[in-house]
Amino acid sequence: MSAWKTVVVGVDGSPASRKALAWAAAEAADHGADLVVVNVWEHTLLPPAGSVSVSERYVPEPTQRTSDDLVQVIKEELGDEPPILVRPHVKQGRPAKVLIDESAGADLLVVGHRGHGGFAGLVLGSVSQHVASYAKCPVTVVR
Repeated sequence: MSAWKTVVVGVDGSPASRKALAWAAAEAADHGADLVVVNVWEHTLLPPAGSVSVSERYVPEPTQRTSDDLVQVIKEELGDEPPILVRPHVKQGRPAKVLIDESAGADLLVVGHRGHGGFAGLVLGSVSQHVASYAKCPVTVVR
């Protein structure tokens, strides 16, 4: 066993991401690492009529409910007192890009094989495939 500092896991609440969370927590515990649980929300509203794009000032901040939802998923999967330090992070942006950015400071990035946006029958979702190709640390895709 080597000493790691950080394992990052992407969680969107889907069954696959919950499995990834449990797997990542066990791996973090085995390596003495902190677990960073990242949920990414993406602004999907269309721009106002007549405009070319939406500027950052029109993008709302994530609600407290999103943070509370992530903490609830963590408690459901890991219990109230996991044996490792768990740091939940809710971020706005494109999920693959945010996770790739997070991978820069991680020893391992963990994702589920498909999230909420996946198409039935696909072996890998677009986010898991993208992070597996471009992450700045090793990646585990949990089935």
